[in-house]
Amino acid sequence: MPDPSSETETFETIRYTADVVAVTPDGRVLLIERAHEPYRGSWALPGGHVDPGETAVEAAARELAEETRVRVGPEDLRQIGVWDRPGRDPRGRYVTVAYLAVVPAGTTVLAGDDARAARWWPLEALPLLAFDHADILRSAAVRHGGHLRPTA
Repeated sequence: MPDPSSETETFETIRYTADVVAVTPDGRVLLIERAHEPYRGSWALPGGHVDPGETAVEAAARELAEETRVRVGPEDLRQIGVWDRPGRDPRGRYVTVAYLAVVPAGTTVLAGDDARAARWWPLEALPLLAFDHADILRSAAVRHGGHLRPTA
């Protein structure tokens, strides 16, 4: 039997976040221009930290509203997946749950909170994305392709 005093555990701080792939039926995705480091000035999916007492889906709906003024209920979000690769964020270990929201074409956006700008981008002409958000978009396309195909 191993001596328990010889075993060591290493603990790592893990931060919990939620991101949103908001798309329109006419083939546009909502991105924010980050106002803060890391990746200040880069484009990213709306999202942020899950607050105490909040579920990831509640955080996703809240962050979408705070950063873009687009409001959806948690019941309108479909989970895409979980991203937890070490090194996906230069600030440390982050685990995010990503969600898909389909909103009407022409939905007005207004940057707020941590966003310098917010705008709809055509899926066929996206900018370089911060973090691993391009991977999240690719997974959304695989899992929910009908909502992520440009119609033009």
